[in-house]
Amino acid sequence: MKKVLAIVLTVAMVLALTACGGGTGKASGGDVVKIGVYEPQSGDNGAGGKQEILGMQYANSVQPTVKIGGKEYKVELVYADNESSNDKAVSAASQLIGAGCSVILGSYGSGVSIAASDTFLEAGIPAIGVTCTNPQVTEGNSHYFRICFLDPFQGTVMANFAKATFGAKTAYCLGQLGNDYDQGLINYFKQAAEALGMKVTTEAFPEGNSDFTSYLTNAKNAGADVIFAPCSTSYAQLIIEQSATQGVSIPLLAGDTWDSNVILNAAAGKNLDIEVSTFYQEGANADFESSFKAWINGDSTNLANNGGNDTLAAVSVMGYDAYFTALAAMEKAGSIAAADIMKALPDTTYTGITGEIKFDATGDAERDSAVIKKVNTKDAAWEFVAVQGVN
Repeated sequence: MKKVLAIVLTVAMVLALTACGGGTGKASGGDVVKIGVYEPQSGDNGAGGKQEILGMQYANSVQPTVKIGGKEYKVELVYADNESSNDKAVSAASQLIGAGCSVILGSYGSGVSIAASDTFLEAGIPAIGVTCTNPQVTEGNSHYFRICFLDPFQGTVMANFAKATFGAKTAYCLGQLGNDYDQGLINYFKQAAEALGMKVTTEAFPEGNSDFTSYLTNAKNAGADVIFAPCSTSYAQLIIEQSATQGVSIPLLAGDTWDSNVILNAAAGKNLDIEVSTFYQEGANADFESSFKAWINGDSTNLANNGGNDTLAAVSVMGYDAYFTALAAMEKAGSIAAADIMKALPDTTYTGITGEIKFDATGDAERDSAVIKKVNTKDAAWEFVAVQGVN
């Protein structure tokens, strides 16, 4: 089946290149280079995917063209909804390949990134992950890169934080069964927590679960000092609501997926302690944020895709930086051909809003710190806690 798929994709790629000139096309405005946006716009991670896309769209509005070899190209974003589903990954990836994209951005969600990886590889198109933190995304390949930190780092950061801030001796971890992001991050948290002398209990809930009462009861019965639940926002809001209903006073910790307006809205007015690790804290760059917020507020669709207000999620800022990293790779390559961009990416650097971006030998960004922030439940806003590394 893999050989058959490869043949089908090769034919599709040939047709696309024939139609689009190997990644370029002619529009009324002249030459066009296409960047594929491989993100969830529906499903469990749809809210996060939409916010990540907003960053790319804002970046495209800031710089809609790129000059390469003396020629200016209009940058066109091409979208494919992977629906937060590994089963939809190949189909969504194939849409972008068929459209003649030169480079891919995404996805929010490690599982769908891993599931589409071979499809991009067989088509010879490089991909730049934005916030997909599982090591398997870039492991053992030379076509997938990413600009975020990884789960071994993030899991260790949160274990250290739990120990240092709450004096945690016992941790309860909860994630979706079979979800690469959830289970991978829980595994790394568990390893780091046990190395610090903590007792760790882990449980997994099935896809589609809506009742977390028994899991929260199990956390209390285990004597947990913290609950680490790095799941999607669709489940997170249920955990938050049911924690408040049950009077759970155990701090809720999570990874970057909880950095969302969905979490702020769910936690508003509740007596809960919620703290997450993420990539950026609002307030770090006032000029950038002011312009970005004006752009969001200027369009009702943008505002709706950002959860109904102009609070900036870190994934949006990362989406912005990913777009400009892709442009930097094209400029370094001196070409918009996918093969040339792939060759240029290992040595591409870009100083973005979230810091300097450069890649190690695996294609991962060299990141050594994470932002920890907590929910101010009274104001439904994020409060900065610390910048934390693993030492």
